[in-house]
Amino acid sequence: MPHIHDEKVKELEEKALKVRELIIEMLLEAKSGHSAGPLGMADIFVALYFHILHHDPKNPEWPDRDRLILSNGHICPVRYATMALAGYFPIEELKTLRKFGTRLQGHPERLRLPGVETTSGPLGSGLGQAAGLAYGARMDGKKWRTYCAMSDAEQAAGVCYEAMLFAGRNKLSNLTGIIDRNNIQIDGNTEDIMPLEPLRAKYEANNWHVIEANGNDMRQFINAVEEAKTIYEKPTVIIAHTIPGRGVSFMEKKFEWHGIPPNKEQAAQALLELRTLQGKITSEHE
Repeated sequence: MPHIHDEKVKELEEKALKVRELIIEMLLEAKSGHSAGPLGMADIFVALYFHILHHDPKNPEWPDRDRLILSNGHICPVRYATMALAGYFPIEELKTLRKFGTRLQGHPERLRLPGVETTSGPLGSGLGQAAGLAYGARMDGKKWRTYCAMSDAEQAAGVCYEAMLFAGRNKLSNLTGIIDRNNIQIDGNTEDIMPLEPLRAKYEANNWHVIEANGNDMRQFINAVEEAKTIYEKPTVIIAHTIPGRGVSFMEKKFEWHGIPPNKEQAAQALLELRTLQGKITSEHE
């Protein structure tokens, strides 16, 4: 498995904190949107866009690019912020989130923003879209890979289970699912509303290779993706354990922050905490 150097990890961790700052600023400007999920997934999206994916921001339709499907489209602020930082569009455009006529809708729309592969909508539909792309790539003899980011709560959707069956039956080894296992949804904790466990066993029973990893640990998540690339006889799902609201103390692990933005005072406190963390990362690596 390729080794990722400490300096690269530091660079990615600093980018993830910058993405979290941008998320807070976007949500404050929009006065609507989701806070907990985007903050929790910042490390994963930075790892994808700045280390894992084969892609080209200057040529978003490059035929040999890897495909990233965002099934839980409501966490799109993290995707938008990471894409802007990667050079897909100006960072200043992030302030247009959810405004009339913007390219940055509350759920990503494929025809509005270059680099977005599908339009996100009903939860549970992304894995089927990703499985179809992976199946088509194999039929055409293409080497690009498909990644699908999903929430944990949407695993309760029947269409998601059907896609799990299809991918396992067809041994789609070029498909990697990434489940944001943050244990919350809009009404409470997942295990109180619609229990998902044993989640690992469900995927394993349907011919998936399963990896559990800390989704807020940059090195651990990247190593999980590298392991997935070595599996040739079945698809892989990474159950990424994350902290919703990661980096903002009063949001962490609180389901109440699933679907609301911070107000001006809360945003100021959040940005102060994130910038303090940024300073700690810098000093630890000096």
